[in-house]
Amino acid sequence: MNLIPEFPHQAPPNCSYETESFKRNVIAIWIHNHYNFIYKSGDGVRSIWGFYNSKTKQFHAPTNSKAVGERVNINDTTPYSAMIPKQTPIESAFV
Repeated sequence: MNLIPEFPHQAPPNCSYETESFKRNVIAIWIHNHYNFIYKSGDGVRSIWGFYNSKTKQFHAPTNSKAVGERVNINDTTPYSAMIPKQTPIESAFV
């Protein structure tokens, strides 16, 4: 399955994105790390980036790889994840 045209991120170095059907109107977006990991016998690993609802045209952060989380503003996401980091006021002052 091709990446969603509305998806604004470029894959980080040594990574790529994969999509697969999750539910009827929901697409799972995975980030695949091509670095060779010893514990995986030299294979790469993949992690859930987030979800895209094709009916509402909205992105969602993952709760985990099997559960769609809250809706997110795509501009607040990073190339690594749709999860928005939660920061204390002091932490956000240093960013």
